[in-house]
Amino acid sequence: MQVQAKKIVGVLLISFVIYTIIATPDKASDLIAQWFSAISSSSKWVGNQIGNLIN
Repeated sequence: MQVQAKKIVGVLLISFVIYTIIATPDKASDLIAQWFSAISSSSKWVGNQIGNLIN
């Protein structure tokens, strides 16, 4: 039962993402750009922290 619920939620989430990309591509591209920016800055922060630990 729990596995089936996870599959349903996954399909709904993917469907929502596809709908959002088709319905509002400008907002979707802005959101993706923000996600990549956040991932990039967090990766830089982790790299800096590891560098500080080594030194």
